[in-house]
Amino acid sequence: MPPKVDAFRTTDVLKGHQAMPRGTFLHHLPAESWPLLVAAWGSDARVYARDEELPIEPDDQHVHLVLGGCVRQERFPCGPGPDAPRITRFRGVGQILGEAKLIYPRESVKAACLTTTWVMPCPVPRMNWLLSRHPEIQLALLRSLEDRNRSDELVYGTTTRTPLQRVGGLLLHLADHASTPAPANPGHTTVLGPSQKDLADALMMGVSTVENAIRRLRRTHGVITSKYRQFVVTDRFLLRDIAMSA
Repeated sequence: MPPKVDAFRTTDVLKGHQAMPRGTFLHHLPAESWPLLVAAWGSDARVYARDEELPIEPDDQHVHLVLGGCVRQERFPCGPGPDAPRITRFRGVGQILGEAKLIYPRESVKAACLTTTWVMPCPVPRMNWLLSRHPEIQLALLRSLEDRNRSDELVYGTTTRTPLQRVGGLLLHLADHASTPAPANPGHTTVLGPSQKDLADALMMGVSTVENAIRRLRRTHGVITSKYRQFVVTDRFLLRDIAMSA
């Protein structure tokens, strides 16, 4: 059975009534510019099931806007292969995927949906035309890419920090950018999709190291609960203190 779009607040999103995570393309995009994108490609938006891959191969000619869900993005800087090194990042609501195609049309990236994911595809030639005619949209894209670079450096690149801080920082990042509120427990935020191995790959750490950090966050500090491919942040303020401590 295909995934259903009614899993998302489609009307609020398409009308620009849903707040987007800070730093994302749709957060920076001026409110008056969003209807231009919806008019052009809103009807083409579709929902992908968990574990489906987005079409961002060399022959695909679209960039993708994430309107709901969470995606694991993988790049292979030395080329693909069974044991090739890879760079793993998580992308969530409001972010643009495959943006390198705007410069290099045959650029590709592997992007797998970690949850049911709602995506708007934007044809590369048309998107480039829109960016050239609307500098405010181009500026929103540039600002979002700079914010994403800074966020990636903080979350994934601070290798001198402790495993507890790094795992806590990644869970905090996912809670801010790829989560849903837990209605039964006000103040709790649910992160669906990533496994402990996904977290380990993203942070370039051993799975056992990540498991130990999660155990401490759960048992010692009481800031999360966890199940298979699900983390619930129960105290975001304390988790932030742990992740950002000097």
